[in-house]
Amino acid sequence: MIKSIIVDDEYNAIKNLKWEIDQFCKDVQVIEAFTNPVEAISAINYLKPDCVFLDIEMPEMDGFEMLASLHYRDFDLIITSAYDNYAIKAFRQHAMDYLLKPIDSDDLKEVLDRIRSNKKHNILGAELKNMLDDWNPKKMTKVALPLLGKTLFVFKGNILYCKSDGSYCEVVFNDGKKEVMSKKLKEMEELLGKGFFRLHNSYLIRLDAVKEYVNHQGYYVVLEDGSTIPVSRSKKQQLLQLLNG
Repeated sequence: MIKSIIVDDEYNAIKNLKWEIDQFCKDVQVIEAFTNPVEAISAINYLKPDCVFLDIEMPEMDGFEMLASLHYRDFDLIITSAYDNYAIKAFRQHAMDYLLKPIDSDDLKEVLDRIRSNKKHNILGAELKNMLDDWNPKKMTKVALPLLGKTLFVFKGNILYCKSDGSYCEVVFNDGKKEVMSKKLKEMEELLGKGFFRLHNSYLIRLDAVKEYVNHQGYYVVLEDGSTIPVSRSKKQQLLQLLNG
């Protein structure tokens, strides 16, 4: 049984989430629910739940302030919010997921499946962390990009993203310049390696170029040059864990 606690200043939000859990997640038990985050702190420290569903915007103390006040943090954190602008900060707090209200049943079941997997196999994202080991653009050597009639030697940190175009690949650089290569995106993914992530069938991005993650009317990231790159639903969680580092 997965023991959970809900913290949300809106009673109806707690009621709706508890109904979703009761209906679709029979092995999840809501052991406590709080509209006051100050009261929730003591309960979480004492009861030591497996997961906490936490709202961010609350009048007396916001969700991040509550997290900073906890002594016990060995639980899976699921942020629940009506707003999508806290996503990156949430995953820096090692959130398992970020669910937008009204909470979709499929999204809820998906995140609880991951919690079950973590609980059963003690999988804590080690594979994802290894993907970023030694990632430091300033220390990276140059990579050779074969173009038509020439080879371009560039630092990986100067590449912003790559876009697939059939058997070709468009490489976009930090300064706005673009080059077309006769390589498929999968080949570019293998060539660039750590520090880059294929977040969509057609796009490969440099992770530290991400400024924002947007979860509204679809999923996408905003890069440091203002480019918006779509995120496939299947890659959403992995991307956010990588951004969290």
